Amino acid sequence: MHADAAFSPSQTPAGLGMEVMAPATINALNGSSVKLSCTFNSCYKVENKQFSLNWTYQECRNCSEELFLQFRMKIMNKQLDRFGNRVEFTGNPTKYDVSFTLKNVQLEDEGTYNCYVLNPPDRQRGHASISLKVLTQEPPKHDSTVAVIVGASVGGFLAVVILVLMVVKCVRRKKQQRLNTDDQKTEEEGKTDGEGNPDEGTK
Repeated sequence: MHADAAFSPSQTPAGLGMEVMAPATINALNGSSVKLSCTFNSCYKVENKQFSLNWTYQECRNCSEELFLQFRMKIMNKQLDRFGNRVEFTGNPTKYDVSFTLKNVQLEDEGTYNCYVLNPPDRQRGHASISLKVLTQEPPKHDSTVAVIVGASVGGFLAVVILVLMVVKCVRRKKQQRLNTDDQKTEEEGKTDGEGNPDEGTK
């Protein structure tokens, strides 16, 4: 198996929806199997009854998207003629992983793969996309030890930053929910006080 992933995460901007992460580009060797990785962050535990996932394929920028993998209570493989039975779901939503593996990669599999995730009570669906490039021969080998070390260091730092941001975001979101609940109770109490008996002097 051979696959190279360029990890420039394609993700939903903060504040606009769930954070969904996937490598922007993946290179796979023709005839091999490749994992298309997609993970997400959420303040809430995944409940199968509410969680939803859609994987779509787009042959070109202006082409329509074709749904081939879906999660509604359970994983459902749409088995498009294009892929047949070569798609295998290898993720675990409860661990915030919705990746899949494409077996026996063909040249015709090149294109854009879109990962859409919604985990209520999150209200807005998160999205990430992967551009799959199919190679006909192995790329030339080179010493990438330094690049790997630097990449691992940067990746670890980014992971810590993302984790901190998620904790802050979750705390703020839950605090806002409590404030909204308190405001609603105060408003209801005000309405109740305003509905008292008429003044006795008017009798």
